[in-house]
Amino acid sequence: MSGLRVVEVGHGYGAGAGRVEVLHDVSLAAAPGELVALAGPSGSGKSTLCHLAAGFERPDRGEVAVDGVPTAGVTDWAVVAVVPQQHGLLAGLSVEDNVCLPAYRAGVDPTAAFSALAEALDLDAFTRRGVRETSLGEQQRTAVARALVLSPRVAVLDEPTGHQDDDHVTQVVAVLAAAAHAGSAVLVATHDRRVWEVADRVVRLDEGHVVQGRHRA
Repeated sequence: MSGLRVVEVGHGYGAGAGRVEVLHDVSLAAAPGELVALAGPSGSGKSTLCHLAAGFERPDRGEVAVDGVPTAGVTDWAVVAVVPQQHGLLAGLSVEDNVCLPAYRAGVDPTAAFSALAEALDLDAFTRRGVRETSLGEQQRTAVARALVLSPRVAVLDEPTGHQDDDHVTQVVAVLAAAAHAGSAVLVATHDRRVWEVADRVVRLDEGHVVQGRHRA
Protein backbone atom coordinates (compact mmCIF):
# COMPACT_ATOMS: atom_id res chain seq x y z
CA MET A 1 0.00 0.00 0.00
CA SER A 2 2.99 2.34 0.06
CA GLY A 3 2.69 3.77 -3.48
CA LEU A 4 5.13 6.54 -4.41
CA ARG A 5 7.49 7.87 -1.74
CA VAL A 6 9.96 10.71 -2.15
CA VAL A 7 12.16 11.03 0.94
CA GLU A 8 14.58 13.90 1.65
CA VAL A 9 15.53 14.26 -2.02
CA GLY A 10 18.15 16.72 -3.18
CA HIS A 11 19.03 17.07 -6.84
CA GLY A 12 20.83 19.44 -9.16
CA TYR A 13 22.75 19.85 -12.38
CA GLY A 14 26.26 20.87 -13.32
CA ALA A 15 29.47 20.90 -11.30
CA GLY A 16 31.67 23.32 -9.43
CA ALA A 17 30.81 27.00 -9.71
CA GLY A 18 28.19 26.17 -12.33
CA ARG A 19 26.29 23.76 -10.11
CA VAL A 20 22.56 24.54 -9.78
CA GLU A 21 20.65 22.89 -6.95
CA VAL A 22 17.07 22.32 -8.10
CA LEU A 23 15.52 20.31 -5.24
CA HIS A 24 16.31 20.69 -1.54
CA ASP A 25 15.31 17.92 0.91
CA VAL A 26 11.97 17.32 -0.79
CA SER A 27 9.66 14.72 0.72
CA LEU A 28 6.18 13.73 -0.44
CA ALA A 29 4.04 10.65 -0.96
CA ALA A 30 1.20 9.53 -3.18
CA ALA A 31 -0.66 6.49 -1.90
CA PRO A 32 -2.65 4.07 -4.05
CA GLY A 33 -6.02 5.65 -4.72
CA GLU A 34 -4.71 9.19 -4.21
CA LEU A 35 -4.35 12.08 -6.65
CA VAL A 36 -1.63 14.51 -5.57
CA ALA A 37 -1.20 17.80 -7.43
CA LEU A 38 2.25 19.36 -7.53
CA ALA A 39 1.96 23.15 -7.77
CA GLY A 40 4.44 26.01 -7.93
CA PRO A 41 5.85 28.65 -10.27
CA SER A 42 7.88 27.81 -13.36
CA GLY A 43 11.41 26.89 -12.33
CA SER A 44 10.36 25.64 -8.90
CA GLY A 45 11.49 22.06 -9.61
CA LYS A 46 8.19 20.39 -10.56
CA SER A 47 9.47 18.83 -13.80
CA THR A 48 12.69 17.67 -12.14
CA LEU A 49 10.67 15.99 -9.41
CA CYS A 50 8.48 14.34 -12.07
CA HIS A 51 11.59 13.03 -13.84
CA LEU A 52 12.82 11.50 -10.59
CA ALA A 53 9.43 10.05 -9.72
CA ALA A 54 9.19 8.51 -13.19
CA GLY A 55 12.65 6.99 -12.89
CA PHE A 56 14.24 9.01 -15.70
CA GLU A 57 16.98 10.12 -13.31
CA ARG A 58 18.44 9.05 -9.98
CA PRO A 59 18.35 11.60 -7.16
CA ASP A 60 21.68 12.97 -5.94
CA ARG A 61 20.49 12.48 -2.37
CA GLY A 62 17.53 10.78 -0.76
CA GLU A 63 15.16 8.14 -2.07
CA VAL A 64 12.46 7.91 -4.72
CA ALA A 65 10.66 4.57 -4.66
CA VAL A 66 7.45 2.76 -5.59
CA ASP A 67 6.38 0.11 -3.10
CA GLY A 68 9.89 0.28 -1.66
CA VAL A 69 11.68 -0.24 -5.01
CA PRO A 70 13.72 2.68 -6.46
CA THR A 71 12.01 4.11 -9.54
CA ALA A 72 15.30 4.68 -11.39
CA GLY A 73 15.57 2.01 -14.05
CA VAL A 74 11.95 0.83 -13.75
CA THR A 75 10.69 0.17 -17.29
CA ASP A 76 7.41 -1.61 -16.54
CA TRP A 77 4.57 0.80 -17.30
CA ALA A 78 2.26 -1.26 -15.12
CA VAL A 79 4.44 -0.02 -12.24
CA VAL A 80 5.30 3.56 -13.25
CA ALA A 81 3.76 5.29 -16.27
CA VAL A 82 4.49 8.85 -17.33
CA VAL A 83 3.25 11.77 -19.43
CA PRO A 84 6.24 14.08 -20.04
CA GLN A 85 5.73 17.63 -21.23
CA GLN A 86 6.97 16.66 -24.70
CA HIS A 87 4.56 13.68 -24.69
CA GLY A 88 7.11 11.10 -25.92
CA LEU A 89 4.89 9.57 -28.60
CA LEU A 90 6.32 7.47 -31.43
CA ALA A 91 5.82 9.43 -34.65
CA GLY A 92 5.63 6.35 -36.88
CA LEU A 93 2.66 4.85 -35.03
CA SER A 94 -1.05 5.61 -35.02
CA VAL A 95 -2.84 7.11 -32.04
CA GLU A 96 -4.22 3.68 -31.13
CA ASP A 97 -0.85 1.95 -31.37
CA ASN A 98 0.81 4.62 -29.25
CA VAL A 99 -1.81 4.21 -26.55
CA CYS A 100 -1.64 0.41 -26.65
CA LEU A 101 2.15 0.08 -26.90
CA PRO A 102 2.73 -0.54 -23.15
CA ALA A 103 0.08 -3.29 -23.25
CA TYR A 104 1.57 -4.85 -26.38
CA ARG A 105 4.97 -4.95 -24.69
CA ALA A 106 3.47 -6.53 -21.58
CA GLY A 107 1.55 -9.14 -23.56
CA VAL A 108 -1.78 -7.77 -22.32
CA ASP A 109 -4.92 -7.39 -24.41
CA PRO A 110 -5.59 -3.61 -24.39
CA THR A 111 -8.94 -3.69 -26.21
CA ALA A 112 -11.27 -2.88 -23.31
CA ALA A 113 -8.97 -0.34 -21.67
CA PHE A 114 -8.25 1.39 -24.97
CA SER A 115 -11.93 1.64 -25.89
CA ALA A 116 -12.80 3.16 -22.52
CA LEU A 117 -9.94 5.67 -22.61
CA ALA A 118 -10.56 6.62 -26.25
CA GLU A 119 -14.17 7.43 -25.44
CA ALA A 120 -13.36 9.26 -22.21
CA LEU A 121 -10.64 11.39 -23.83
CA ASP A 122 -12.41 12.08 -27.14
CA LEU A 123 -9.94 10.10 -29.27
CA ASP A 124 -12.49 7.96 -31.12
CA ALA A 125 -12.56 10.01 -34.33
CA PHE A 126 -8.86 9.63 -35.13
CA THR A 127 -7.54 6.47 -33.48
CA ARG A 128 -6.06 5.15 -36.76
CA ARG A 129 -4.51 8.49 -37.67
CA GLY A 130 -0.76 8.89 -37.36
CA VAL A 131 0.18 11.05 -34.39
CA ARG A 132 1.94 13.48 -36.75
CA GLU A 133 -1.49 14.19 -38.21
CA THR A 134 -2.99 15.25 -34.88
CA SER A 135 -2.95 18.50 -32.90
CA LEU A 136 -0.87 19.09 -29.77
CA GLY A 137 -3.98 18.74 -27.66
CA GLU A 138 -4.85 15.43 -29.29
CA GLN A 139 -1.28 14.21 -28.81
CA GLN A 140 -1.39 15.17 -25.15
CA ARG A 141 -4.61 13.22 -24.60
CA THR A 142 -3.07 10.29 -26.46
CA ALA A 143 -0.14 10.39 -24.03
CA VAL A 144 -2.52 10.47 -21.06
CA ALA A 145 -4.36 7.42 -22.41
CA ARG A 146 -1.06 5.60 -22.97
CA ALA A 147 -0.03 6.27 -19.36
CA LEU A 148 -3.28 4.83 -17.99
CA VAL A 149 -3.88 1.87 -20.32
CA LEU A 150 -2.27 -0.61 -17.89
CA SER A 151 -3.81 0.94 -14.74
CA PRO A 152 -0.32 1.57 -13.35
CA ARG A 153 0.66 1.49 -9.70
CA VAL A 154 1.92 5.06 -10.16
CA ALA A 155 1.13 7.59 -12.90
CA VAL A 156 3.31 10.70 -13.18
CA LEU A 157 2.01 13.49 -15.40
CA ASP A 158 3.77 16.78 -16.16
CA GLU A 159 1.30 19.53 -17.15
CA PRO A 160 -1.20 17.15 -18.80
CA THR A 161 -3.81 19.88 -19.46
CA GLY A 162 -1.47 22.48 -20.96
CA HIS A 163 -2.71 22.09 -24.55
CA GLN A 164 -6.40 21.49 -23.83
CA ASP A 165 -9.48 23.65 -24.28
CA ASP A 166 -11.96 23.83 -21.42
CA ASP A 167 -14.04 20.82 -22.47
CA HIS A 168 -11.00 18.62 -22.88
CA VAL A 169 -9.51 19.79 -19.58
CA THR A 170 -12.67 18.50 -17.95
CA GLN A 171 -12.19 15.14 -19.68
CA VAL A 172 -8.53 14.84 -18.68
CA VAL A 173 -9.26 15.77 -15.06
CA ALA A 174 -12.10 13.24 -14.91
CA VAL A 175 -9.87 10.47 -16.28
CA LEU A 176 -7.12 11.24 -13.75
CA ALA A 177 -9.59 11.25 -10.89
CA ALA A 178 -11.02 7.94 -12.12
CA ALA A 179 -7.54 6.41 -12.31
CA ALA A 180 -6.89 7.37 -8.70
CA HIS A 181 -10.30 6.08 -7.64
CA ALA A 182 -9.43 2.76 -9.33
CA GLY A 183 -6.28 2.45 -7.24
CA SER A 184 -3.41 4.19 -9.00
CA ALA A 185 -1.24 6.69 -7.16
CA VAL A 186 -1.41 9.76 -9.41
CA LEU A 187 1.10 12.62 -9.24
CA VAL A 188 0.30 15.62 -11.45
CA ALA A 189 2.55 18.66 -11.88
CA THR A 190 0.23 21.44 -12.93
CA HIS A 191 -0.60 25.14 -12.91
CA ASP A 192 -4.26 24.29 -13.54
CA ARG A 193 -6.57 25.03 -10.62
CA ARG A 194 -9.13 22.60 -12.03
CA VAL A 195 -6.72 19.78 -11.24
CA TRP A 196 -6.02 21.22 -7.78
CA GLU A 197 -9.77 21.28 -7.07
CA VAL A 198 -10.16 17.51 -7.53
CA ALA A 199 -6.83 16.54 -5.95
CA ASP A 200 -6.75 14.81 -2.59
CA ARG A 201 -3.72 16.94 -1.73
CA VAL A 202 -1.89 19.89 -3.27
CA VAL A 203 1.85 20.08 -2.58
CA ARG A 204 3.52 23.35 -3.46
CA LEU A 205 7.14 23.75 -4.50
CA ASP A 206 9.00 27.05 -4.43
CA GLU A 207 12.68 27.29 -5.36
CA GLY A 208 13.04 23.56 -4.86
CA HIS A 209 11.50 23.45 -1.38
CA VAL A 210 8.14 22.06 -0.29
CA VAL A 211 6.41 25.09 1.16
CA GLN A 212 2.79 24.03 1.43
CA GLY A 213 0.58 20.97 1.37
CA ARG A 214 -3.12 20.70 1.96
CA HIS A 215 -5.82 18.09 1.94
CA ARG A 216 -8.86 18.77 -0.18
CA ALA A 217 -11.59 20.42 1.86
